[in-house]
Amino acid sequence: MEPPSEDDWAVAANRARMHASTAIQARIDGQAGAFAAALMTGDRSGISAATNDSMRASNLFHIISISGLHMGMLAGFVFATLRYGLALVPALALRLPVKKLAAGVALLAASAYLWLAGPNVATERAYVMAAVMLVAVLVDRRAISLRSIAVAAVILLLRKPESLTDPGFQMSFGATAALILAWGPWQAVQGRVPALLRPVAALTVSSLAASMATAPIAAAHFNRMAEYGLLANLLAVPVMGTLVMPAGVIAAVLAPLGLAGLPLWIMEIGCLWILWVSDWVAGLDGAVVAVPSPPGGVLALMAAGALLAVLARGAPRWIGAGGVVLSAVLWAGAARPPLLVSADGMLLGLLGPEGRALSQPRGAGYVADSWLEDDGDLAEQDQAAARPGFTGPKNAREAMLAGVPVRQLTGKTAPEALPAACADGALVILAGEAPEGWGAKGRARPGASQIPQHVSQGADPDPDCDLWDSRRLRRSGALAIWPDGAGGLRIVTARDISGTRLWNNRR
Repeated sequence: MEPPSEDDWAVAANRARMHASTAIQARIDGQAGAFAAALMTGDRSGISAATNDSMRASNLFHIISISGLHMGMLAGFVFATLRYGLALVPALALRLPVKKLAAGVALLAASAYLWLAGPNVATERAYVMAAVMLVAVLVDRRAISLRSIAVAAVILLLRKPESLTDPGFQMSFGATAALILAWGPWQAVQGRVPALLRPVAALTVSSLAASMATAPIAAAHFNRMAEYGLLANLLAVPVMGTLVMPAGVIAAVLAPLGLAGLPLWIMEIGCLWILWVSDWVAGLDGAVVAVPSPPGGVLALMAAGALLAVLARGAPRWIGAGGVVLSAVLWAGAARPPLLVSADGMLLGLLGPEGRALSQPRGAGYVADSWLEDDGDLAEQDQAAARPGFTGPKNAREAMLAGVPVRQLTGKTAPEALPAACADGALVILAGEAPEGWGAKGRARPGASQIPQHVSQGADPDPDCDLWDSRRLRRSGALAIWPDGAGGLRIVTARDISGTRLWNNRR
């Protein structure tokens, strides 16, 4: 609650970030200005939802978030400019360690970029990887190798062990490792490629290697694959590296002198091109393909197999390759739960021939989106609710699963409808607390008082159903339900999966 300190570096960085972002967007109009501000400062507040969706569909969203691409391009541009600039002055080039000087200045530039962009996880990860490579140059070690990636990973994991499960961490290190592994074979064959085609071929090889390494990770975490992501990156990344980032660095250097107009104009042209590529690729038929979530452990098996195939020699390498193939087979054969029940009982999802049918067209939107994404389904909630599967009014929905009636009761009239619904061995989901006297199996609890007259009047004295009301669902969490093969249902609760924890041990 106390006011910020005047010498707080984080506050100073935020002020500088917003000042720079405002200045960039004042000189570059529209989404191009917002895009340029995001690249240079990390401020993404001006980017519209439509632009974000387009960038995701074209697999260019990684360009918006300051990560390894930006840090590498900035540090690489500063390093190359200073090194080759000093090499043009023989008196300096013959007397000074030009390469180390360039690496030191590039490290300072990367540090300033980290300070300006803010210490978010992706930027910190990119900085550590760039810093390890630049320090390797300073101490006469090989800058780009699998060892440098390992050092960067160890530093990050010691500082934030939980980042191992972060999609950005996995994709960054997967892409970087793939690029280094692809570099050796490319060097062996690049001499056979015509000189004019060599840059295009190198970009194609690098983009293909990075895409192959990151596609399974992205599909597992986000349930989507951009079919034309390679095409979009081939058209956008070269412009990013040759126009946008160099112009941005030059604009930052010239801004104090009031001479940033020309580099910002060049930067605007590059940003407009990238945005056009993103919109064009995102508009192609089949640009986005939905992918179902893999079973638990499949992504870890794929990663372990890939590591073994890369690092081992002889027979173990083939074992690693077999692990990758096995993980792909397990993923392709994954079965989704036929019936899902949300933790509050407000939404049910029944898997059918047209996809998962939802019991409600609105409400519980986050849950609905998560279920459909995990199914590899691009439908919206209202579209999924229109599929065949559930019948009846919105407050008394009914479906069948393996011959067992499934009934959902919602709204204020749910308690009155409970006696009629609790019959025929049905699975009853009550979005609310059952009246006093109703047990988990739809029967009066031992020692409980008599069921209220307004509920029990006309009801079967020994009702027959499996009742899950909100009280019971709070203890269990959401439900995943399968037929048990014997005419009944097998229910797996969220708590069965998570186990007992300090925060869910209340009865």
